[in-house]
Parts: sequence; structure tokens; C-alpha cells
Amino acid sequence: MLTLPCRLLTLAFLALLACLGSGAAAFAQAGDPAQIVQKFGGKTSFEATEATVKELAATGDPAVARALNALAEGQLYYRKSDNRVFIASGGGDPLTLLDPLSGDPAGEEPSGNLAKVKIKNSIRRTVSDALGSLTLASPDPAKRLAAANTLFAGATPEQIETLDAAIAGEQLPDIRARLEQARAAAVLKSDRPEAEKLAAIELLGSRGDREALVVLTAASAGSAEAAVKAAAAKAAGAIEETIAFWAYAQNVWYGLSLGSVLLLAAIGLAITFGVMGVINMAHGEMVMLGAYTTFAVQETIRAEAPSLFAWSLAIALPLAFLVSAFVGLVIERGIIRFLYGRPLETLLATFGVSLILQQGVRTIFGPTNRQVGNPDWMSGAFEVGLMSVTWNRLWIIVFALIVFAALLLVLGRTSLGLQMRAVTQNRRMASAMGIRTPWIDAMTFALGSGIAGVAGVALSQIDNVSPNLGQGYIIDSFMVVVFGGVGNLWGTLVGAMSLGILNKFLEPFAGAVLGKIVVLVLLILFIQKRPRGLFAQKGRFVEA
Repeated sequence: MLTLPCRLLTLAFLALLACLGSGAAAFAQAGDPAQIVQKFGGKTSFEATEATVKELAATGDPAVARALNALAEGQLYYRKSDNRVFIASGGGDPLTLLDPLSGDPAGEEPSGNLAKVKIKNSIRRTVSDALGSLTLASPDPAKRLAAANTLFAGATPEQIETLDAAIAGEQLPDIRARLEQARAAAVLKSDRPEAEKLAAIELLGSRGDREALVVLTAASAGSAEAAVKAAAAKAAGAIEETIAFWAYAQNVWYGLSLGSVLLLAAIGLAITFGVMGVINMAHGEMVMLGAYTTFAVQETIRAEAPSLFAWSLAIALPLAFLVSAFVGLVIERGIIRFLYGRPLETLLATFGVSLILQQGVRTIFGPTNRQVGNPDWMSGAFEVGLMSVTWNRLWIIVFALIVFAALLLVLGRTSLGLQMRAVTQNRRMASAMGIRTPWIDAMTFALGSGIAGVAGVALSQIDNVSPNLGQGYIIDSFMVVVFGGVGNLWGTLVGAMSLGILNKFLEPFAGAVLGKIVVLVLLILFIQKRPRGLFAQKGRFVEA
């Protein structure tokens, strides 16, 4: 039998356990998402709904994301009879009910027995912030990074403590830096001390992008503290200068990209026009034939060997060269060789050939645009500073330079190139030395046409494949050739890149059409001073 002191101690211990148990139960009930989500039921005010959203977010339970998403999408309902909350789905009547946390089926209910939990834009923003804070604890680094970026765009002072906890537990430096930037954005909207706000401005200034500029501009306009206002304005000005620099860099990139396209379209024309003096208005159709060859190759691969699609462009390149070169050879042997020395007649004849080729393609493939897919390695983009670089444009620049280098090698290191240069400099002397100038003419025209076909493979990745594809590049190609120097490959390279960059810098001020007109006028004025272009051909034949 227990003595009195032992009884008293036992009763005290039991009382303590009862208190702890009831406190723990109360705490569990207060922090239980299943209990909190039911507060959405009934005719609650917008303020009460917003408070419930914040209370759910404070639990840190990822399961509440389902209920919050349903609330934002207008799918959260409560039953009028007992105010119990469900997610209602389906467009008919009755509606299918789901548990707001687990998503488990909870039966069906006529729509008349349910009422939607009403929200407004401010509640949607609160839900967005809550979902962002929930994903900060996700085991997936990509989700945590996305949450940090989302919180930066709509950071509020109430999220500072949540961000502090996330920063303390984050192990990856990149994500931690984004969280610190989101915290800095929240600090600027709070009533934190001035020193803390100045440190936040310095951190955001080092970020240096457009999102940081928005936050700093708002801080400069809305702050009542002179030091904070001045520091935010100074940091915003520095970011604006950085953005302006990268805007110029982006224009240069766009210009180089356009220049590479012009180089591919014009480089074959530089050979035929420079060596043969033929004004070939069907050159654009050689580009078109290369693009349609790519389309035909991809269609065949899709039907017969889908696993080879990533290699479709590599397969199309030699075929496009052969198809266009063969057509060019037929045109030279059938028409052009009878018109040498009569440039205007070659212009008219090749213009007629271009119309015939366009109509032939319309008959075979139809008049509508055709889809040419991008392989995975040419899809997407990446960031360089504040500049976006697409993979397809980057590969086209690389490809254009490879074609240019290969052509230089052919002209400088092969017997065909030697004979072509000899015919260019002095046709009569080359003929007297035993060079078959008609054969050189045919091979030159075929080579130029084949390179145009290769250009069509590249252009199919960035432009519509249609019967009119070549018409968009023929005038620009002639401009590039004349500006750079007829028959000079280095001049073609410099001319293409120069005109491409000039076009892209003029477009923001004058528009695309007026920009081309300005370029044409400037080119005419330049030709008045240098009729042979930047890099004039030399030789007795040229001088004559």
C-alpha cells in the first residue's frame, strides 16, 4: 500500500501526463491540415479564406498543395448540409467528389447541394505565394529553384521568416543565392531597418537582370527613406546600363545569325556570278530544292526508320547538294551556255526557269508550307548573360562557316579550283593553256547550285518550306555579292555579316521593310564610290 507522499507524487505525475496529452492533442488539432482545410466550408469572408490559406501553408505539409491548387482553379466546394469541403470535378451533374488532401474518391453529389468557395485576385496571389513556400522544402532541386524564382517575383514581408528557414536548410549554392535574392526583394517591401534594406539593394544590384530592375524601380519610387530611395535608383540605373549593353549584344547576335543565312544563300551565287558573269535569277529555286529535299528525306525517315530522325539533316545534306547541282548542270547545259556574254538575256531566261521550278514544286508537293522538324540537338535555347541564344541559329552559323571554309579549300587546293580561278582572271589565256572552259563553266554552275541546295537544308530549320522560299533571298543575295565584290568569297563573308548586322540595328528604328530600303540606298551610294565592291577581283580579264 502506497504511502501518502507516494500517492501525491503519483497523482501529480498523472496530472502532468494528462496536461501534456491534452496540450499535444490541442497542438496536433491546431496544426492538422485535415482540420484546417474544413475552415473553407460555409459562407466565410474573403479575409477568413485568405487566413485559412496562410494557415495551411504554415503547416508545411506538401499534401495541402492539392487543396490550394483546386481553390485557385475554382474547383473547391463545400456541401451546404454540413459545410464539408471537397474537390468537385466533372462537367455533368452529379459532380464527382474528391478528398481535398489525398485526392481519394469521396462519392458524388448533385451540383445544387454544393457551393463553390469564392475567391478573388488577392487570394489567388496568396495561394501562389503559399504554393511557392511549400515547394521550397521539395527534395527536387528543380522544384526548389522554380519556387525561389516564383517567390522573387511576388515576395512579401510575411515570407521573410519562411525564406530564412529555407536558406538555412539549403545546401545548393545556386538555389541558396536565389532564395537570398527573394528575401532581399521581400525586405524592400517591409519595415525592416534601413541598413538591412541597403544590403538588400546591393544584393539585387549584383543580380543585374530585368526582374531585379522591376523590384529596384518599385523600391526607388515607393520608399520614404532618402538613403534607400537613392541607393535603389543608383542600382536600377546600373542595371539599365547592363541591359542596354546586352541588348546591343543581342542585336549583334541576331545580325550574325541573319548574316550567316545570307552567306549560305549568296555564296553559291558569288561563284556563278563571279566566274561566269551570269545573272542567275533561278538561284533562289536551287535553295528551295535543297529545302524540299530535306522535307522528302524527313518524311521517308518518319515512315521507314524513325530512329534515324536525329541524323536526317546529315542524310539530307549530300542529297540536297546532288539534286541542286544536277538541276544546275541541266540549266547550264540546256540554256545558259548559249547566252554567255548576254547578261540581260540570261536574267530573263533564268527568271523563266525559276517560275517553271516553282510551278513544278507546287505540282509535286502542293502550294502550302511543309513542315520540316528540328532534331533534338537543334532545339531549345540557352542564356549568355541577358542574351538568349537558340541552338538552331548557332548551328547554322557554324554550318555556314564550315561551308565557307570547305569552298575556300576547293578553290585554293584543288585542280578544279585552280582552273576556275584561271578562267576568272583570263578566259582566253586559260583556254589557250588547254583548260576546257565550257566544262569549267558547267562544273562551276553545278557547284554554285549545289551549295545553294545545301543552304536550303539549313534554311529549312528556320523558315517556311514553300515554293516561294527562294524568292525571299535572291535580292539580298545579289546585294551581298555586289557589296562584297563580285566573285570574291571573303568579300561575300564580310558583306553578308555587315548587311546582316546593319539590318538588325536599323529594324528597331525603321521597321523591317523600311530598314531594307535604307540598306539598299546605302548600298547604292557605296557602289557609286566603289563599283567593284569591298574586295574587287583582279586580273587581265577583269580589267578588260
